[in-house]
Amino acid sequence: MLNLQFIREHPDAVKKALADRHTEAPIDEILALDGERRVVLGQTESLRAEQNAASKKIGAAKDPAARQQLIDATKDLSTRLDDLQPRLRELDEKVTSLLLEIPNIPDPATPLGAGEHENVVIQQHGEEYTDAWRKPHYDLGEALGIIDFERGVRISGSRFYVLTGAGARLQRALISFMLELHTDKHGYTEQYLPAMVKEETMWHSGQLPKFRDNLYHDAEEDFWFVPTAEVPLTNLHGDEILEADQLPLHYTAYTPCFRREKMSAGRDVRGIKRGHQFDKVEMYKFCTPDTSGDELQSMLEDALDVCRELGFRYRVVSLCTGDLGFNAARTYDVEIWSPAIGEWLEVSSVSNCTDFQARRANVRYRPTPTAKPEYPHTLNGSGLALPRTMIAVMENCQREDGSIEIPEPLRKYMGDADSIPAREIAAEE
Repeated sequence: MLNLQFIREHPDAVKKALADRHTEAPIDEILALDGERRVVLGQTESLRAEQNAASKKIGAAKDPAARQQLIDATKDLSTRLDDLQPRLRELDEKVTSLLLEIPNIPDPATPLGAGEHENVVIQQHGEEYTDAWRKPHYDLGEALGIIDFERGVRISGSRFYVLTGAGARLQRALISFMLELHTDKHGYTEQYLPAMVKEETMWHSGQLPKFRDNLYHDAEEDFWFVPTAEVPLTNLHGDEILEADQLPLHYTAYTPCFRREKMSAGRDVRGIKRGHQFDKVEMYKFCTPDTSGDELQSMLEDALDVCRELGFRYRVVSLCTGDLGFNAARTYDVEIWSPAIGEWLEVSSVSNCTDFQARRANVRYRPTPTAKPEYPHTLNGSGLALPRTMIAVMENCQREDGSIEIPEPLRKYMGDADSIPAREIAAEE
C-alpha cells in the first residue's frame, strides 16, 4: 500500500508513476476524501479536548448548580461526537479501500513500456537451439510413462496431470535440490508454511482485491489457498516490530500453489506449462530500505545459480513499467530455454516490493533501539517454479534414443541414477 502522506505531498508524481504503469487510480478522489476526513478528525479531536476540559471542571466544581450546568454542556459535546464518529469511520474505510487498489510505484530504474513486448533482455547465457528429434515434454513424458495426462483429467479435470514413477521422483529431487542450495549455499532459512490462509493474509500480501478472480477460496471455512508462498511469508512477521539487527531476514519455502488459469486454445495449454495446481520453491527477504537494491541483485543471482547448477541456457529480462506485477517496483524475470517447444520459459520473477507489502501487513522495524518504527522492504522470487523447470530438464536433457539424462546435482535424490531410460519403459509395455 502506498504511503498516504506521500500521495498528499506528491500527487502529480504518483499520477505520473501510475501513467507509466498504463493504469489509472482515483488519486483525486482519495485526496478529496482524505481532506474531508482530516476536517472531521479535527472536529472530533477538538470536541474531545473540550470534553476532557469540561470533565476536569466538573470534578473541581463545588456549587451543585454550576456542576449540573457543566454536566449538561458535556452531554451536548457527547451528542456532537456521536454524530461525527460514524462519518469518520466511513471516510477512513473509503480511503483505505481505495488505497488498497493502487499498485506500487515503479522504481526509477524500471524501463518504460506498455507491456511485455517492451521488456528488456539484459543478459543471456547460451543460444537458442533445437533438434528435429527432440520431443516436447508432453510427448516425451507420455512415452516414458512419467506423466499421465489422461488420469489427471479423469481425477480432477482439465489442466491437471499425474506425475508417476521417475516423474514424481524427479519433481521431488528438484524441490530437495533447490531447498538445499538456498539454505546451505545461499543462507536462507527454510520455512514450512500453511497452504491455506485467512482472507486478511491475502489482503496484507497484495493478492486482494486485485487477484480475487484468480484465487481459490473455501467459503465455508473462509480459507484461501495460496497462489504462492510469498503470501504466508509476507505475513510471517505481520504486526511485529523487528529490531535492526534482525535484518536482513532471508527465507525459503516449498509450497503447492493454486491459481485459476483462464486459458485459450493453442500450444500454451499443452502439457504441464500451466495448471491450476503447481509446486514452487520461493525465496523471500525482509531488509532495510537502503539495502534492498543490493538484496534484489543477490536474490537474482541465487535464482540464476539454480539454472547454472542444472546446466540450463537462461536469460534475464527486466520488466517494463507496463508489465510489472501489482506489488512490485522492480522485477527481473528469469527464463530458461525449452528446445522442443521452442520458447523461453519464465521460471522466476524476482521483485523488490519496497515497503508496499510491509505497510499492508504492518511489518515494522526500529532503525535504532530508541527510533520510531519504520517499514522494511520486502523482496520475493521463485527459486524456482517446478513445472517449467521440469520441462527444461526433460527437453534439454533428453537423448536421441528417448531417454533423459539426469543432471548431476539431482542424482543423489534419484537413487544415484544417471538417467531415465526409454528401454525399460518399452520393456514394461
